[in-house]
Amino acid sequence: MRTIDWVNGAVEIIDQTALPNEERVLRLHTVGELIAAIQSLAVRGAPALGVAGAFGVALAARVHSDDPAALSVAVRKIESARPTAVNLARGARRAAALLPHGPEAVLAEACRVRDEEIEASAAMARLGADLVAELCGNRPRLLTHCNTGGLAAVTIGTALGVVGELHQRGLLAGVIASETRPLLQGARLTSWELTRWGIEHRVAVDSAGPFLMARGEVDAVILGADRICANGDVINKIGTYAHALGARRAGIPFLVVAPESTVDVGTPSGAQVEIEDRGSAEVTAWSEAVNPAFDITPYDLVTAIVTDRRVIRVDRGERP
Repeated sequence: MRTIDWVNGAVEIIDQTALPNEERVLRLHTVGELIAAIQSLAVRGAPALGVAGAFGVALAARVHSDDPAALSVAVRKIESARPTAVNLARGARRAAALLPHGPEAVLAEACRVRDEEIEASAAMARLGADLVAELCGNRPRLLTHCNTGGLAAVTIGTALGVVGELHQRGLLAGVIASETRPLLQGARLTSWELTRWGIEHRVAVDSAGPFLMARGEVDAVILGADRICANGDVINKIGTYAHALGARRAGIPFLVVAPESTVDVGTPSGAQVEIEDRGSAEVTAWSEAVNPAFDITPYDLVTAIVTDRRVIRVDRGERP
């Protein structure tokens, strides 16, 4: 199952806002429709957003091929549809670099972005499973946060891909999926994917994670990233930092699994990253709220970062 793809002249996505109650496919024909899907989180997850950005430029190239000014505006809108994840702008820029060669060249590059993310997921699953087995032994109990499966990465996934690989090897005892407030990506999406894979799991409220670690019910925390800075700081869904602190206190590994395309060596640290605030309406209808969508986990709380090309042992002084 591909959660985002190019099909007969349009971008097709699984609408993540409808899950788990309905498996709905959206066909996006315009840049405006694609941007709306990105901003509403109908498509989300760093690798999937990179593919969405590239396909968005392919849509723009077809509609505005004879209007360079309109095309430039469309590309900028795609790049900035969500500011925190590096993959969206990176995917859009890769496809935009082919604009001088025409719409078909742009589409071909966008499809390459998609195919590379699929290959990256398979590589991360293998490398990450090897690392978890090395650090935790057989049949670990893992805690994950947000959603990092195929929904976030076209197929297989990042951190959840590692979980799936361990399950296939018979080396997994179980999973705790953190709810991921306020939109419940863990309770809705991760639980849905784990159920489809036949993986035993429980859902826990976000604030329970550190206590469950302290009580000895978790052997490692494994999650994804929307951006990894040059110093190893990890930008990921809000709540990640708390889990990192809990893991450090409990003395268990804190593992980040994300494709090489998420590593942003041009950003020195998390201090330079714009953290998206999604507004009060997602949290409450009767008062003002602070609603940061992401947080920054300092590199010194990270055990290791797994990409599709390498394992970076941050705990041993290695940096991206």
